[in-house]
Amino acid sequence: MIGSQDLMVGLVIAVVLFGAKKLPELAGSVGKSLKEFKKGMAEATEDSPAASIATQPTALPAARMCASCRTPLQAEWQHCPRCGGSAG
Repeated sequence: MIGSQDLMVGLVIAVVLFGAKKLPELAGSVGKSLKEFKKGMAEATEDSPAASIATQPTALPAARMCASCRTPLQAEWQHCPRCGGSAG
């Protein structure tokens, strides 16, 4: 668990590495990056259900079925994806 002494040591190291004038600028850029990341994640979760609905296959005609396992087949398929049988 991170204690107050650990935070103080980390802050001292950050001041030594980056300098006191550069720390506020660095913190601001980290905050902006986190904000953009969260915004992107929110957009991705909003878009994913709509995208999955749009990519679902449409209803196939009943006449195009696999002879072996009766799986519905798309017109361009030459073999059944389920059993590997010929689509003809």
